This record gives sequence, structure tokens and C-alpha cells, in this order.
Amino acid sequence: MVTSTSEVVALASALVAAESINPTLVPGGSGEAAVAEVVVAWARGAGLSVETDEAAPGRPNVLVRAPGIGEGARLLLNGHLDTVGVTGMERPFTPELRAGNLYGRGAYDMKGGLAAALVAAAAAHKERLAGEVVVACVIDEEHQSTGTQRLVERLSAEAAIVCEPTDEQVCSSHKGFVGFEIEMPGRAAHGSRPDLGIDAIAAIGPVLTRLGELAQALRSSPGDELLGPGSVHASLISGGQEYSSYPARCLLTAERRTVPGESLELIQAELDALVAGTEANVRVTFSRDPFRLDPNGQFTQTLVRLAGAGAAAGVPFWTDAALLAAAGIPTVVYGPRGGGAHGVEEWVELASLERCSRVYLEAARRFCAERGAPD
Repeated sequence: MVTSTSEVVALASALVAAESINPTLVPGGSGEAAVAEVVVAWARGAGLSVETDEAAPGRPNVLVRAPGIGEGARLLLNGHLDTVGVTGMERPFTPELRAGNLYGRGAYDMKGGLAAALVAAAAAHKERLAGEVVVACVIDEEHQSTGTQRLVERLSAEAAIVCEPTDEQVCSSHKGFVGFEIEMPGRAAHGSRPDLGIDAIAAIGPVLTRLGELAQALRSSPGDELLGPGSVHASLISGGQEYSSYPARCLLTAERRTVPGESLELIQAELDALVAGTEANVRVTFSRDPFRLDPNGQFTQTLVRLAGAGAAAGVPFWTDAALLAAAGIPTVVYGPRGGGAHGVEEWVELASLERCSRVYLEAARRFCAERGAPD
């Protein structure tokens, strides 16, 4: 039972209690409708303007606005409503306060940061800033970012903060990724007839060896100054039809993590080299670009000072910041301390939620005072 009187802790707990498993990741997942209702009710109770937009059937984005009273700039605070699955968790949707932390699915990734942003917007509304603060509570970040793709079609801003958990580091860059599949054909035959069969699983062996060599070469390269090198790994492999038959097919699913400067064309050349001289086919299934904002630019450095972070950093995971930046919005990633993202014990530090909310509010005070995009 949550007994804290802190507004941000109470809201984060309410968000955790609302199941929002991404249904494209987990068949039968609830989607974001229930947690969206929690956001709408809380925001209206705080006197904020609320708009819902169905970014996918039954899965609404929620835009919470603290309208400006003048001609100041718009600051966008972005966070996602969806979570991954809960396999292995005992009480994933029962928020628990323990040892200064909030436990539950989504507490760290990223309902805690979203609560901090909403509370900051409510405080900004009371201060009647010149510019508008918008908290975009979006769907589907854990899969294909349908929510933020929809958002940038409808809304722009002079600056944005993605409130993903960064352990209170101000992050001006993150990695991208390329998902790909390699399919090796074989020929089905009875296990007693090697003269007729072709073993697709054995045939993919050289490809796996090359994949390991590429992974080692990437680890040995200097890479990006904030992010280090890119990486590649095998994720899933399947093949065969039964014990006593030669496998007619083997499918390898893998992922290449990219850093700024690594183009899709470069990755395609690497993939082609993996299958060169074999019968395998390779195809890219999905990709997202890496993200970078000048770590020494005005917006980044102002956030660094507000957060007391020392210097801009990078994070290895992908976020919606890349989509916002591609839409021309200067963006950083900044959020609370915690741990257990996608794990069986997920938690966020309560004091960190309070600090992040204060940083978001101070950022609003700075950037909504006057018109003009930061560097």
C-alpha cells in the first residue's frame, strides 16, 4: 500500500498499477488504454489541458498541455506509456515502496520519469509561463515507436526532453539498431540419406563464425567518443523439422547496434559479407538511426548545469529522441535513477524522481520564457 504524500510518488505508483503491456511484444498484452485513463484523470484534476489521439486502434497517445500566456517557446517532455512483459514477476502491478525506491513493472522504464514530467507541467501551469509545456505520453516505444511517429506528424516544439531513465545523466546521444535475418536453405531428406539431404543448420556455421569475427572487430574499434563502438550479436536461431531428417531451412535473427556515422549502407555491406559465397539470403527487417545532439550546444549545456551532471553523456539503448531530432527538435534524454529495466525486479529511486521533476520544471522556466530554438 502506497502511503507517501509526495505527488510525484503517488502518481508514479498509480501509473505502475495500471497494466500497459505492449500487445505487439506480448500476445494478449493489455495495451496502453488503462494507463492513458489514469493520465487523463490526473491531468484534468490538475487543471491541465488534455487531448487524446488514437495512434493505433485502441491505443491512445495522451497530450497534456500547460498552455503559455505569451509568445514563449514550447518545451516538449516525452515519455512512453507501454511496458514489456512481466514473466517471472510476482506482483508486477502492485506498486511497492521499499528502502526509498518504488518497485513494479514500468517504475524505471519509464512511468517514474513520466510522472515527474507531469508533475513538473502542473507546476509550470501554476506559474503561468510565457510558453507552453507539453507532456507527450506516447504508445509503443518498446516496439516500433508508433506513438512518437504519430506525434511528430502533428506537433513541433523548440526543444524536447525525453524522460527515459538515464540515472540523472544528461544524454545527447544514443545508439541506433538494425534488425536482420539470415536464411540458409537446405534439402529435406531422411537422416539415413546423406546423399540426398543438405543440412541447413550445419551450412549456416560459416556465417556464425563471420558474425563472431565482425563482433570482435567492432569491439576493437574506437567507435564514438560518447557511445564507444557499435556491436552485433545473434539473437535467435531455428531450423529443422524433426530428429531423423536433414533440415530444409535454418533462420538466424540478429541485431547490429549502430553509432553516429554508421549508415544503413555500411551495415548492408557488412551483412552481404557475412553471407558471401554461401546460399544464404540476408534481409533487413527493421532499423532506427542513432541520435546525436551537439554535447557542447546551448540546450545540452543548460540542462547539464540544471541537473548538476558535470558533462553530457551517451546511452547505449535507443529512445524516441532520434525521431524528435529527425523532426528538427533539439532533444536530450534525461531521467531518474533506478534499475531492473525489462527484468524481474524493476525499481526507481524516489528521491531521484523528485530531483528530475525539479529539473524539468526549471528547464520549462528557462526555455518557455522567450521565442527561439536553442542550439
